[in-house]
Amino acid sequence: MTIRYGISLLALVLGGQGVRSQELHSIPGTFDTFTTDELGNVYAISGDVLTLYDTQGHEVARNSVKTMGRITQMDAFYSLKPMLFSAEQGQLAVLDNTLSVQTVLNLARSGFQQVSLACMSVQNAFWFFNDREMELVRVDAQLRPLANTGRLDQLLGFAVRPTGMQEHDNRLYVNVPSEGILVFDLFGTYDRTIPLKEVSSFEVRGGSIHHLVAGMHRTYDRRSFDIHNVDIEGTLTTLRDVRVERGRTYVLLDDRIAVLQR
Repeated sequence: MTIRYGISLLALVLGGQGVRSQELHSIPGTFDTFTTDELGNVYAISGDVLTLYDTQGHEVARNSVKTMGRITQMDAFYSLKPMLFSAEQGQLAVLDNTLSVQTVLNLARSGFQQVSLACMSVQNAFWFFNDREMELVRVDAQLRPLANTGRLDQLLGFAVRPTGMQEHDNRLYVNVPSEGILVFDLFGTYDRTIPLKEVSSFEVRGGSIHHLVAGMHRTYDRRSFDIHNVDIEGTLTTLRDVRVERGRTYVLLDDRIAVLQR
């Protein structure tokens, strides 16, 4: 299996076949971060303002997130019910379709110190990465523990420093740029490592993992292990993040979020 991965990656480096996309429309603005949901809605943060845009790029709702401090993660696992996480404040908030805050959870008060990453899970649960314990923990909506991995440095034999994570089809995908994307089941059992290294952001959709490496959008086929560059027409050269929903690609640039059709 390892050999096959290596061959696929080599084929990409030596000039794998690319997939081309064209821009349909864009959302102008200077955004710090953004995400999308499965319906194709866009959630974008600029400073301390969170804005929701529909599938045509029209503004639907806006709200201030100033009281939460710097937002380090945003997850729209449940459409029109985004989660915001501030690692500095140790706070997690769940919003509704008007971006009004419905739930605020103080992680430190519930015994979760030094949580650096969070994402949503099925059954209204959450995943946390605890820096101090070097473990992943799955909790319910009241922050009661459901599962954990134990110390990952002891399990895997290296220090785990993840930069992002996402649950998809009852699997948790954790990006550790120096090692690859780690995969766990809902009980915290380690499954495998997908050898996609130096990934700055990623999204699992269907049978593919869309990811950025050095500003290049790539796709990884989870069945064939093939990797392809996604060539973007025009002057889209400063890719900061990428998402894919319903055949459309959403790209974060310095001056806008571009919506592309593959």
